[in-house]
Amino acid sequence: MVLLCSILFVCNAKAQEQSDIESIQQQIKNKQAQINQQLKAAKKLQDNLKVVELQIAKSAKELNNTESSLDNNQQQLSVLRKQQKGYLASLEQQKSVLAKQIRSAYMTGNYDFAKMLLNQQDATNFERTITYYQYLNKARKSQIDSFNLLVKDLQKVNAKLIDNQSELKQLKGKQLEQQQTLKAKQTEREGTLIAMQTAIESEEAKITQLQINEKNLLKALTRAQQQADKQDVTLSGFSALKGRLLMPAEGNLRKMFGRFRQGQIKWKGVVINGTAGDSVVAIHHAKVLYSDWLRGFGLVTVLDHGDGFMSLYGHNQALLKQAGETVQAGEAIALLGQSGGQSRPNLYFEIRHKGRPINPVSWLKL
Repeated sequence: MVLLCSILFVCNAKAQEQSDIESIQQQIKNKQAQINQQLKAAKKLQDNLKVVELQIAKSAKELNNTESSLDNNQQQLSVLRKQQKGYLASLEQQKSVLAKQIRSAYMTGNYDFAKMLLNQQDATNFERTITYYQYLNKARKSQIDSFNLLVKDLQKVNAKLIDNQSELKQLKGKQLEQQQTLKAKQTEREGTLIAMQTAIESEEAKITQLQINEKNLLKALTRAQQQADKQDVTLSGFSALKGRLLMPAEGNLRKMFGRFRQGQIKWKGVVINGTAGDSVVAIHHAKVLYSDWLRGFGLVTVLDHGDGFMSLYGHNQALLKQAGETVQAGEAIALLGQSGGQSRPNLYFEIRHKGRPINPVSWLKL
């Protein structure tokens, strides 16, 4: 009887253990299904975000070009106004000189050539007077020619001023339209961001999404590097410039490299909080390796500096350079923004050597 009870107890215990295992497995299965559902929803929203952010990038780039044209137009107007002022001053001076010459001729009686011929008695005096009269007439003609030339130049400048002012008016109208388009797209993006935050609730889903984003980045870098290896470009890297590289953007630097980001995932770079639309510049001479939208990083530019060194610039509002282009240190390569799902304008910046992330703080001139 005791033996039977013992057997029954063991059987019940095993049955309970099996039931517990199945329950745990079911919970894991349900949890994974929940995570997959969140990731699926997030993927769809990321695709929507990509479309909107690429539209924002197009509008921002067009606006940036228009504003550059406006700056050039304003500079040209300033130069033309100075030229106009100079020509007017020269004309006044020419008028004064010409008036003095006419007064001088009148006072000496040389205003009437026929009268001068009739009144001359001495041949020597006559010849001297003729020479003087010709000289005076030649000087007068020279002043009149200069005066007429100045008038023509002033007319050209005035016409150019009118053209520039008309162009300025058109550019300002274009700028206003582009600003309104950009604002509308940014409002649309805000709605997508709110939906994304709602879709990703669990810690596990957030970690999984970060892992997916990082894998996508590594794949993109590998493909880009393979393309770059086929091209004959000599770049020497910047191993001798540690602590002297240019800051990629103006703003507040957050030294986050190596810190835990989510779970066991660590930051591979730093963040520079700045102003939307500010220039993002190359830290050193390089060739553009990658220039496109990338999930989790938004609009990204990756530069190849040679000798295994690469720099990455993410979260941009717009990209100004295409893959394959060469850039110089300090040259603008993008406009600072908040693409990739960011809630505020910033630049995400990495430096990698032979594929391995290294601390940018050690290399930048802070």
